[in-house]
Amino acid sequence: MHRSLDDEKLEVYKTSLEFITWTIPLLDRLPENASVRNQLDRASTSVPLNIAEGNGKFTSPDRCRFFDNARGSALESAACLDVLVAKQFVSASEVEAGKGMLVKIVSMLFGLIRANSDTRVFEEPTSYCAGNAQKNRSRSKISNTNKSRSQKSDLDWPNHYGLSNVPYQCRKNSPKNNQVTAPNAR
Repeated sequence: MHRSLDDEKLEVYKTSLEFITWTIPLLDRLPENASVRNQLDRASTSVPLNIAEGNGKFTSPDRCRFFDNARGSALESAACLDVLVAKQFVSASEVEAGKGMLVKIVSMLFGLIRANSDTRVFEEPTSYCAGNAQKNRSRSKISNTNKSRSQKSDLDWPNHYGLSNVPYQCRKNSPKNNQVTAPNAR
């Protein structure tokens, strides 16, 4: 009769192992000298290791710390998949299944963190608006007080960074007329 450890019973642990199995053919296709190859291997391996170690801890803060580390490694794995697509090692459709597993893993880890924590602070859900909706709302403004560096209007920053087509997003519940000033910002 096979006895199992507590972490082996967790669905998130099983899914993280499935993700590692999914990465093996992908990693084998990548060049040995591709830095993202090693990074993806280490990040994906870190997920189940942190889940197992966290599940073996007795105090909630210790458990949450390891579950949070596992969540960070899962997010890092997702970023590695994005880098593979950006560097054209693979197509976006090739990493879709892996990204789906990572979304599931991150969601389950978030649930474990919330279930094991009575002291962590969480942001309450709020409504967001995008596009033309911001015209009817005041929005926070970040301004640079160091006028010697730039005389351009603060409202021109999206065009300066090539973001003119990106819709502005704002919170419905945001305080009016917020202004953040960064002295000597560079």
